[in-house]
Amino acid sequence: MKRKILCLALLGVHLVSFAQERVEQNLRDWQFSRDEVNWQSVAVPHDWAISGPFDKKWDLQVVAIEQNGEKEKSEKSGRSGSLPWIGKGFYKTRVHVDKSFAHAELVFDGAMSEPVVYVNGKQAGSWAYGYNAFRIDVTPYIILGDNEVEVRLNNVEESSRWYPGGGLYRPVKLVLAGAVRLDPWQTYFRTLSANEKEAWVSVDAELCGVSNPKDYRLDIVLADGDGNEYKVYSGKPVEGGVVNAVANIPSPRLWSPEHPALYRMEMKLYHGDQLVDACSQRVGIRTLSVDAEHGFRLNGKSRKFQGVCLHHDLGPLGAAVNKAALIRQVRILKDMGCDAIRTSHNMPSTMQMEVYDSLGMMVMAESFDMWIYPKCKNGYARFFKEWSARDMENLVRNHRNHPSLVMWSIGNEIPEQWSQEGVFHARRLQEICHRLDPSRPVTQGMDRVDNALASGFAQSMDVPGFNYRVHKYDGGIQKLPQGFLLGSETASTVSSRGVYKFPVEYSNHKTYDDGQCSSYDVEYCSWSNLPDDDFILQDDRSWTIGQFVWTGFDYLGEPTPYDGYWPSRSSYFGICDLAGLPKDRYYLYRSVWNRDAHTLHLLPHWTWPGREGQTTPVYCYTDYPSAELFVNGKSQGRISKNPSLGELYSERSLDRYRLRWNDVKYEPGELRVVAYDANGVKAGEQVVYTAGKAAAVKLESDRTSLCADGDDLAYITVSLVDKKGNEIPTATDLFEFQVTGAGSYRGACNGDATSLLPFTEPRMSLFSGKLVVTVQAASTPGNLRLVVKDKSNRSLKATLDIPVQ
Repeated sequence: MKRKILCLALLGVHLVSFAQERVEQNLRDWQFSRDEVNWQSVAVPHDWAISGPFDKKWDLQVVAIEQNGEKEKSEKSGRSGSLPWIGKGFYKTRVHVDKSFAHAELVFDGAMSEPVVYVNGKQAGSWAYGYNAFRIDVTPYIILGDNEVEVRLNNVEESSRWYPGGGLYRPVKLVLAGAVRLDPWQTYFRTLSANEKEAWVSVDAELCGVSNPKDYRLDIVLADGDGNEYKVYSGKPVEGGVVNAVANIPSPRLWSPEHPALYRMEMKLYHGDQLVDACSQRVGIRTLSVDAEHGFRLNGKSRKFQGVCLHHDLGPLGAAVNKAALIRQVRILKDMGCDAIRTSHNMPSTMQMEVYDSLGMMVMAESFDMWIYPKCKNGYARFFKEWSARDMENLVRNHRNHPSLVMWSIGNEIPEQWSQEGVFHARRLQEICHRLDPSRPVTQGMDRVDNALASGFAQSMDVPGFNYRVHKYDGGIQKLPQGFLLGSETASTVSSRGVYKFPVEYSNHKTYDDGQCSSYDVEYCSWSNLPDDDFILQDDRSWTIGQFVWTGFDYLGEPTPYDGYWPSRSSYFGICDLAGLPKDRYYLYRSVWNRDAHTLHLLPHWTWPGREGQTTPVYCYTDYPSAELFVNGKSQGRISKNPSLGELYSERSLDRYRLRWNDVKYEPGELRVVAYDANGVKAGEQVVYTAGKAAAVKLESDRTSLCADGDDLAYITVSLVDKKGNEIPTATDLFEFQVTGAGSYRGACNGDATSLLPFTEPRMSLFSGKLVVTVQAASTPGNLRLVVKDKSNRSLKATLDIPVQ
């Protein structure tokens, strides 16, 4: 397919022309204001609130969080992130159109929130839900020449249980096309059957604006990564412009998390011999099913989900979506052994889905956090009755061609689980999914398990999902005709990276004066559990089909167990912290989930001045069955995991998946663990040293070069090391950053849920010895230079150069 690139003088925006007619223009450059008086230039995606400042007055809520079992109202200062997302925001941009088109539409991948769209001063349309993609037909309002597009947004207080962000936080594009045209949302690709020898696929398409379909011909071709093409269809649409095609693909490349093979589906529409429209989508060939006998199967092979839940914010970037940030998340998770993501509790972005397709990450696409009953005063319950069908339809039509998407979720912990009204809406929403996409099952996360089972709510779902309630699994499965059960939200263990509390106590909802949680991974919430309980259920119950851990990364808002503690303003649930740095818990999951590489991880660190002679337990997270621990060469004993343990909510059961030396006395020097395989043969070792005084700044970048596209990012981890190169895990030094050359400073984060330093200012303190700086490439090639200076020790600084190509 040939592409013609037109460069507009105004705004310097590129137009991508598909064949002769279709033109898609990414609307990147906008003016933004909070008051319609003071305007600034911004690039979309944009989150107006992420620069702060942090302040407890933003969306200060006095509520009882029912999900946490609270009965009395109390002040919740950080529930939605303590950032200024509340209120109105205004965006405007000018677009030049130099050719007449019969159809014009604006496509928003999401706008937070309640967007109202104007074109040339006239209201063209609106949407209610900030998380959904929507399209506005602006054909009556677009003129030749210059056009002004305005978007007005309004975020009301107490409308979110976490940080939603504010603004045009996902891409916006203008689509110009002919009267008769293709529509990606009216095109449905699916795999009917597949094995290594052949696959049968179908494509359903519906032309827009066609009055006499016999005058047109539609060609559909699949092309693999090597350029091999496979004809799917070539012919005239039937009455109404509908095409239903079935084709055989020999020796297909099947999509999976391990081998995410993609095809490009090219569609070309002809009027006689004249090409009038063309478009393409990336698709994948794969089959999926779920039943009592086999559980969940992908491409005919049973597997259990090793998934995590993710909120939509990207830490110091806020809600503004970014491809490089998403890729970094996926790579970190895949190295842990994760193979699935639940987009909790909202609809994913198109950019997310494209990344998950290409890198191989299965997806449960979620829709709503509430239906009719409000969890927060001004949440989606205001819109559910009027908008839920339209929102669900947009979700499915927008994302159903993504091979990574394996399951729809119609809700999370819906309060109406107990009622027949709840059952009615569950069936209604599920039927919308079935009608538009019969190839995928539908689920939702249920926390009121007894009520959901008594009302028939749980039995009505294709896939019954339990949120926590591990003690309800064995009884629940007896009442589920489906014969299987999904851990739709699990664990909710809490920890702060690199923070260790003594004595080590197995406990729920424990808090401390400093607003941190222990990284020994023995603390959870009153309604949740530790990872070990979920491992037991997945390993010992054949009828479980996997789990989605809450959460893969910390997120802004919902700082349980410190909902009422200031200055806590972000979560502690993450397997990785808000900066994307793995916590110790990451290696516990890796030791169970990653079967392609060994894991050997010691905790805590071994720099404890003042703890000499005191009991300092040592844990080892490893896939090896046994290990011996040494302190300065003195053996602390060789121990083995106990695979026979299976009691839930039991501290003793920790010894099934962890190696623990609970009576170690701290002395400075060397901490060493030697691991042994199942045959008793030495298989690996790890050594941790007591750190000395800071001697140098250490910089580690996740990228060696960047693309000169104006969006690409590099994440640089900053730490201090002693003269022997040992990282100093207790360092809290304040650093300043300077970026010059072909790029700019984007933000910094240290993972401390109580830090009030703004992400977007070029300074940040170390937390537990680390922080992460994010730099952004320019749109022209060159060299990006980052200079990092230790303001607490002015003799220390470091420089990093990154080519931008």
